This record gives sequence, C-alpha cells and structure tokens, in this order.
Amino acid sequence: MKAITFNNSIVSVAILCGVTAFGNPTSASAAANKTSWKVTGELEEGCSCRPACPCWFKSLPSRMTCDGMQAIFIAKGRYGKVSLDGLAMGQFVQSPEHKSMFESFGNWNFDYVYIDEKANEQQREALKELANHFFPMAAKKREYRFAPISRQIEGAEHITTIGKYGVCSGHLIEGGYDGAPKVVNPPLADPTHKEFLQGQTTKLTYNDAGQDWKYDNSNYMFDKFTVDSKQYEKHEAMMAKKMGKM
Repeated sequence: MKAITFNNSIVSVAILCGVTAFGNPTSASAAANKTSWKVTGELEEGCSCRPACPCWFKSLPSRMTCDGMQAIFIAKGRYGKVSLDGLAMGQFVQSPEHKSMFESFGNWNFDYVYIDEKANEQQREALKELANHFFPMAAKKREYRFAPISRQIEGAEHITTIGKYGVCSGHLIEGGYDGAPKVVNPPLADPTHKEFLQGQTTKLTYNDAGQDWKYDNSNYMFDKFTVDSKQYEKHEAMMAKKMGKM
C-alpha cells in the first residue's frame, strides 16, 4: 500500500454527490469579491446512491436519502496571500428523505465540514471560506471539525480517511471502450464537477452527526481540477438566478 502524504503538494477531497452552490450564495460571493483565490487539486467523492448518482441530474436519490461525502486535496492553492499547498478539507451531508438534492438544498439533515488539522490559523480561516464555494451550506446550520485528512492508493483503490469519522474507499469502473466512464456537464455541475470519472465504492463509512453509515458498491467519483474565484463567482451568480426562478 502506498501512502500519499501532503506536505508541499496535495490532492483534494469532496460531497456528497457533489453538492454545489444551490443555496443562497451571498456570503460566498462576497468573499469571492473581496479575496481572489485559485486551487489545483483532486476530488474524492462517494455517496449512498447507486452509481451513477442520479442527484446530479435533478432526480431522486437511489435510496431514501443521499448520504454523501466529498474531499478536496490541494496540490497547489492560495487564498489571497495565504498558501494552501498540501492541505485538504472534506464534507459529509445527508439529504431529506424522498427529495432531490436540488429542490431540498439548504434544508438537508446535516452539514459537517472537516478542515485539515495541519493548517495554521490563517489557513484554517481560508479553508473555511473556500468551503463556502466548494461545499455550499446544504443544511440550515453547519458544524466544523479539525481532523487529519489522508489518502492511500492501493492499486486502483483510493482510500480517503477523515480522522476518526469516516472512510471512503473507491475505484473507477471500466467503460465500454478504454478507460473509465466520464460524466461531462451534468445539469447541476459546478466548476469542480464540470466533468468527472465514474466509479464504485468498496466501502463508505461515517460515524458523526448521529450517523453510522456502512455502504459498499455505491457511487464513487474522481476528478482532477484547477478552479479559481472568478469561475465560482460566475457560477454562483448563475445558480442564484436559477434558484430565484423556483
């Protein structure tokens, strides 16, 4: 097993079924206008839905709720003048029963964000601000935790561990032709999820927020990306218009 460490380089983590800026983006947009930022990294994501996750297409989750995580591992990043190289953050969330992600966003059962414990005070505040963009608040309130976030790779298997709270182990599946299936421009795509590779979990567990998840053979997604504040500012303005029409 090869341990991936993040000192001056990193890869990034993520949500559930990729939660994007569906809620009120006011605070996130204000932060974007005040401080510019840019992140290059990788996304690890898993949820309880059967692959591929229908939530991205405004459909109901495969099970009663969509229980999901996402993690961002930052290879190179900055928030203003604050370097974020080698850091990570993650999120665990759960949608209401029998409701699509889009129609219920902002009213999810819980929203917990995990910040890399290696970050200093400035970096922690910067990562919290970035969470407003990468992980828009899905519930009425948000809880923060500081925890070790790591990833191991064993062959095709990617194993993301967030402290004592959760593990997502997943691998890409084979497409009909060479390589893994790629999902491009789903209806609810944000800049980080503009395209992603499709896979399947081997294990998805979570023990926090009163939960005890034990899933396998469920949805897994992986992506490499470079995004910045200008891209998210544009995306969040567009999503605000869509939400205003609902």
